[in-house]
Amino acid sequence: MIPVLVFDIETIPDCEGLIRLYELDPATPHAEVAERAFAERREKTGSDFLPHYLQRVVSISCALRNRDGFKVWSLGTAEDTEASIIQRFYDGVDKYTPQLVSWNGKGFDAQVLHYRSLVHGLTAARYWDTGEDDRDFKWNNYLSRYHPRHLDLMDVLAMYNARANAPLDALAKLIGFPGKLGMDGGAVWASYQAGDIEGIRAYCETDVLNTYLLYTRFQLLRGQLTPAQYQEELQFIRTTVASLEGRHWQEFLAAWPA
Repeated sequence: MIPVLVFDIETIPDCEGLIRLYELDPATPHAEVAERAFAERREKTGSDFLPHYLQRVVSISCALRNRDGFKVWSLGTAEDTEASIIQRFYDGVDKYTPQLVSWNGKGFDAQVLHYRSLVHGLTAARYWDTGEDDRDFKWNNYLSRYHPRHLDLMDVLAMYNARANAPLDALAKLIGFPGKLGMDGGAVWASYQAGDIEGIRAYCETDVLNTYLLYTRFQLLRGQLTPAQYQEELQFIRTTVASLEGRHWQEFLAAWPA
């Protein structure tokens, strides 16, 4: 069984980088720096969503399904540096060569990780292999949009047509899964400023679980699971989640009718 690793990231403005780009006093409050960047972005695009290279990763959450079972967690601790949690992610890819699964991962998460890895001087040899080290990676690698080693479910279901993209929350709820609980991506910066890193990590974890459930449904669609196997997998996940600590898991199960 090839390990399946679902991942999702949460980000905030890279205020330290913005201070360098704006040539500001290093003591400038980050809230002030971020608001300047948001205002410039709104004027330019009508949205305050910053470019990928100006995002800083504050959480990477994963859901892993392998022959040993299922687990969902956030990498590192709330006190760990951005560089350390990104390196942990790539170290896992190097070690296990998992099937990566994401929702809009090829449109956002992967690119942010690329830029931040470059900024921090990290290494990710297996992830960046396109056939130089492993010949099989020439035909199926993590980088090509059309290769399934990194399966971006949103992209695949829309047939690579951005106009057909669906939001994770809406599609999960249409199927009967809980969808997003208590927070959305737009609230991450405010939560970070309030010191609620654990709340951000919990939110990110529920996102990867929703994505794994959608991946399981996709495997049913593809004929990789029979209806009986699909129901068995859902029950297995439900039972596993019931054993996890954390109020967000209780809320998740309460929003997921049996």
